[in-house]
Amino acid sequence: MSDAKVRGIIHLIEDTKTYGQKGFRKRMVVLEQGSERFTNYLPLDFIQDGCDSVDELNVGDDVEISYRLSGRKWQKDAHSEVKYFLSAEATGFNVIKSKGSAGNRAAGNKETGEKSANIASANNQLSEAGYADDDIPF
Repeated sequence: MSDAKVRGIIHLIEDTKTYGQKGFRKRMVVLEQGSERFTNYLPLDFIQDGCDSVDELNVGDDVEISYRLSGRKWQKDAHSEVKYFLSAEATGFNVIKSKGSAGNRAAGNKETGEKSANIASANNQLSEAGYADDDIPF
């Protein structure tokens, strides 16, 4: 099966996060796609060694990202509710038009500094919440 592709402007690049005892790594990049009616924000996950390739990207870049859909079934125990998860795993990218610098990567520009600080603070709070290894659905 061939990978699908999606094009958009990079809205957000998260730091790499590591989960579990085996050191699973994931880094999310959010693409923004505007239209006349509404704006789509598409989260794509780069995993393991792909996390490092994201260092080449900047907020504001126009990119085309190859991805594959991945689905999982998760159930904590035999008596709990079954949950299904869908993720878009990025497999590569092509920068169509670069806009920005490494300084813009994490948060945007000076005009959005306060908003970016709020996003970073919210992300830090979620990271500090902690997870038990048996409670992570992947």
